[in-house]
Amino acid sequence: MKFADIGQQLRAYRLESGMRAEEIAVRLGVSRAALYRYEKGEVIKLETIRRLAELIKVSPLSLLGVGIEYFSRPTAFGDRLRNLEEQADHVLHVGGRLCYPVTTDAFDGAIDEVWTESAQAAPDRAAARAAIEQAAQTMRERRSNYASRRPNVIAVLTEGAIQRFLADGIAGSLAVSRNIRSHACEAARVEVLHLANLMEFSPMGLQIGLTQGPEPAASFRILRGRERAHVVSSPFPVDSLPWMASGVASVTSADDAVAAHQRVAEGMWRDALKGNPAAQRLKAMVAEAEHMARSAA
Repeated sequence: MKFADIGQQLRAYRLESGMRAEEIAVRLGVSRAALYRYEKGEVIKLETIRRLAELIKVSPLSLLGVGIEYFSRPTAFGDRLRNLEEQADHVLHVGGRLCYPVTTDAFDGAIDEVWTESAQAAPDRAAARAAIEQAAQTMRERRSNYASRRPNVIAVLTEGAIQRFLADGIAGSLAVSRNIRSHACEAARVEVLHLANLMEFSPMGLQIGLTQGPEPAASFRILRGRERAHVVSSPFPVDSLPWMASGVASVTSADDAVAAHQRVAEGMWRDALKGNPAAQRLKAMVAEAEHMARSAA
């Protein structure tokens, strides 16, 4: 186990706990700067690991990367996913309607518009705005990481999820004004057409398939680095509210978990539409969504 890995998990679990860095540092008896150094990979004693685990209410083994990591806060999960993506050379994405790192730049603006309006109704507006800023920063870093490293990506998206995406727009479950919802639906159509173009032209290192069969119970990713692979399962769409805990995501590097998910992914990829047939199906879905939008207007 590398100290850098421990530091990344420490940061993710600190965010998951909801405790401020200053509070943890005081209770641990170290400076805030020392805590940040631990998170950046500085050597840390086992006794300090034990005390940190006790403070943030996880097992010491979890901080050491043994077993399964659990996250109920979307911001903490997003930060951990960013860490793993930075180390991954191959990404296998299964389920859902999007593969975030290959979305357009406009997608982030559309999410921000929906989140900002939703934050006005949050019980703690300041906390909601802080969560938005943190989530937006993580998203920018994920996109930048993909652009600079260009890992090999295979994504198997589901037709049912994309149909709902087109019908409801970005963050479709949120209650927002009619004008914002219209913008969110337009942004969703832009993203699906972008996916269709990627399917047609198949940029090097990127393959996208469309499955029309049963949807997986939850989307998952297999991220393979030079030293090991991780399975990441998540109920959180990228556009879910960053300040709301509405499920539990998990991360594990157990060999049997990786193998089981790999088998499911390979079967779904084998049966998925690809290339021009998949692109044409997406374009037809967008055309139908546009027709329905005009009829509703």
